[in-house]
Amino acid sequence: MPATDYHHHSTFGRSILSVRREQQVHSLDNNSSHHHHQEAGLEMELECFQKHVTQRFTDLSSAGPEHLLSLPWIRDLLDAFLCCQEEFRAILFNNKHLVSRPPLDRMVQDFFDRAVKALDLCNAIRDGIEQIRDWKKLLDIVLCALHTNSNHNSNASNTTTHHHRMLGEGQFRRARKALIDLSVSMLDEKDSSSSASSIAAHRNRSFGRQKDHHHHRLAGHFRSLSWSVSRSWSAARQLQAIGNNLVAPKGSEVIATGGVAVAVYTMNSVLLFAMWALVAGIPCQDRGLQVHFSVPRQLPWAAPMMSLHERVLEESRKRERRNACGLLREIYRMDKCARAMADFADSVQFPLAADKEGEVRQRVEELKQVSEVIKEGLDPLERQVREVFHRIVHSRTEGLDTLGRPNHL
Repeated sequence: MPATDYHHHSTFGRSILSVRREQQVHSLDNNSSHHHHQEAGLEMELECFQKHVTQRFTDLSSAGPEHLLSLPWIRDLLDAFLCCQEEFRAILFNNKHLVSRPPLDRMVQDFFDRAVKALDLCNAIRDGIEQIRDWKKLLDIVLCALHTNSNHNSNASNTTTHHHRMLGEGQFRRARKALIDLSVSMLDEKDSSSSASSIAAHRNRSFGRQKDHHHHRLAGHFRSLSWSVSRSWSAARQLQAIGNNLVAPKGSEVIATGGVAVAVYTMNSVLLFAMWALVAGIPCQDRGLQVHFSVPRQLPWAAPMMSLHERVLEESRKRERRNACGLLREIYRMDKCARAMADFADSVQFPLAADKEGEVRQRVEELKQVSEVIKEGLDPLERQVREVFHRIVHSRTEGLDTLGRPNHL
């Protein structure tokens, strides 16, 4: 952290505990027992929140190279976000008397403004998930075309079936066509990821069209954000808007808000990191990871979060990943296996030799594993992204009611 930044945060650097103790002494001096209990309860809430955020990001940062940016890891990240969001919502709800007063009212409003920007990112990510599904369908065509009967214990009645499943030029032509389509589609997605104007993204499956009883009344509030975005919409710019002017509170603000200002800053940082990591992993329009991300080292969760930030950036700089349409590990495996299969398909001669058929089976098995992992992981991930979307909307509506502000998205 630059010296100027450190100087700016020097007051903030004092622990929340020391700030709280000052307030407790003040409270006791005024013989305000009820106020003291209130303050002690808030202190416990805030300490638990910081502790839980730290633990969640420590767990996320313990992921090995093969797990980082995988579908299960992204799901763990969203779980962490949802848990943090729920605890933060409870802090605001339990301390309405502080939230409705300056300077906390402005800070909370600012958080909700940032959170609104995350809604469009959720929609873009959902479209990215749909794109991965389309790639998986092409992979499944390859698997279907090159399917062979690998059961060596077939009885005589199955001999004819086994004979008909021997691979010929027709099957390879079909597989090669699907592999070419997959390669072209992934290449197109890389172009759209780096250039916002190269694709028109129509958000035709809106989270906002959910008609369940919890969210039906909210639909009008976020319709404009969830139905479509323009050709010029940019995930990179949306991330930058969320991170814009995100600075830690001053010591005076920490004291004036009873420490809640630190919780607001923490939740802002969690929101920014979660959205940034989603954009890093999943294909979406005009991806970009150049977001200023700096957290005061004094905060307990700063080290694991900044470590993860650096690791994701390192992954994006790797030669084979530099121009990827998404850093999701399953996308990388799909691309790698599909390329290897395409090269193999181009080299085979017919009739297929026995050793070559064995190699086909091996490569098909690799593709099958990738396909199954994607199949198992995408639906739960989409449900989580949907849940993040609705939780943000619900929390914002509840928060603005507390602030007595109109809720217009």
